[in-house]
Amino acid sequence: MERGRRKVRTGVVVSDKMDKSVVVAVSTLVRHPLYGRIVRRTKKFMAHDANNECRTGDKVKIMETRPLSKRKKWRVTEIIERSRV
Repeated sequence: MERGRRKVRTGVVVSDKMDKSVVVAVSTLVRHPLYGRIVRRTKKFMAHDANNECRTGDKVKIMETRPLSKRKKWRVTEIIERSRV
């Protein structure tokens, strides 16, 4: 029952230098609590990339999963858009 409620995020790969791991930067827009201005917040997640397919600049979808290591609790489910570089 709880398995179907996994968090899904979309972000950009900022590092692919590790084996079977990538760092994904996820940006969200939030309203500043005092001034009301829209501010962009960026959080980085370490995600599991089993086939080493992701490259820096790719737009990917990541899904929450069981802990795979100390920092990896997400895995890449699909590559939405390849980087042009």
